[in-house]
Amino acid sequence: LALPLLAFILFCALWSFSSGDFLGFCAALTQLSGYDVVAARDATAAWHYLSVVLNCILMIGLIGTIPGHELTHRTWDPVSMLIGRWLLAFSFDTSFAIEHVYGHHRYVSTSGDPATAPRGRNVYFHILASSIKGNLSAWKIESKRLKRKGQSRFGWHNTVLRGQLMSLVLVMAAWAIGGWQTALFFSVCALGGKALLEIVNYMEHYGMVRNPATPVQPRHSWNTNKRISSWAMFNLNRHSHHHAQGEVPYQDLKPFPDAPMMIGGYLSTIIVALLPPLWHKLMTPKVLEWDRRYATQEERQLAVEANARSGIRGLMAAARSVPEVTRRAA
Repeated sequence: LALPLLAFILFCALWSFSSGDFLGFCAALTQLSGYDVVAARDATAAWHYLSVVLNCILMIGLIGTIPGHELTHRTWDPVSMLIGRWLLAFSFDTSFAIEHVYGHHRYVSTSGDPATAPRGRNVYFHILASSIKGNLSAWKIESKRLKRKGQSRFGWHNTVLRGQLMSLVLVMAAWAIGGWQTALFFSVCALGGKALLEIVNYMEHYGMVRNPATPVQPRHSWNTNKRISSWAMFNLNRHSHHHAQGEVPYQDLKPFPDAPMMIGGYLSTIIVALLPPLWHKLMTPKVLEWDRRYATQEERQLAVEANARSGIRGLMAAARSVPEVTRRAA
C-alpha cells in the first residue's frame, strides 16, 4: 500500500500547488463534499506551502524511502524490487537499491563507504558528499555487473539508467498536473527526501571505524530502541541488528540493548544533527565511549587516527593523550 498511498499524497500536494484542476479532481471533491475546494486552495497563503513541502519530504522519507529500503533488500523477489525502486524514485534515489545493498552493507564503517560520515564532518557537507559518492558507487557497481555479463553500460540493462528514467517519469507526471511550477515543487520535495535519507545515514554511522577485512558487527552502527521510532520507521532504528544480518526482515529485527546507542530517538537525533555545534558536543563523548568500550585493539588505532584528523577539540585531545608507544603497539 505504500506506493499508491505516497502517490496519492504527492498528487494532492501537487494539485494544491497548481492553478488548474487536473482530471477534474477538485470538481469531483466539491460535488461529493459540497465544500468549495478551489476557493480554499486559492485562499491558501504562500507561507503555508512551506509546511506542505516539509510534510511531503517527511512522507517521502517515511512512506517512500523506508519501505523502499526494506523491499530492495529482497533481491530474490522481482516484484518487491520493482515496488521498492518506484518508492525510491520519489526521492530521485533508485541508485540506493544498488549502492546500499552491494556497497554500503559491505563497506559500512570504513572510508570506502560514502554513507559513513568520518569524525568531525558536519551533516550538511555529508548530505552533498554522500549523495555524489553514493551515486558514483552505484554506477561502478552496476558497470562491473554489466561487464561480467558482457552487456553495455549505456543500454537498457543498466539499472542505474532505468532508475533515473523512473524519477523522470514522476517529474513529467508532476509537470502534467500543473506545469513547471509543480515539476519544480516535486523536485524540491524529492531532493528533500534524499537529504533526509543522508541525514539518517549520518546519524546511524557517524564516526564508526572498522577494518574492511573484518566482518560487520552490531557495534558498527548507532542503535536506538525508542518505541515511537520503531513503530514509525519499520524498526529501522534497530540498525545494529540490520547491519549484522542484512537479510533479516524488519519485523524480526531485535533491539540489541548492548549495542552503541544514539543520542535519542530518530526524530530528536535528526534535530540535533541539523545543529552541528550541538551534535559534536553531544556525540564526542559517545564516540570516545565507543573507542573505549566497543573498539577492538586494531579499531582503537584507527580511532586515534580518525580523532587526530577530526578537527574536533575533544577528539583531537583524546588522540594526543594516547602515548606514542601505545599507538605503535596498537
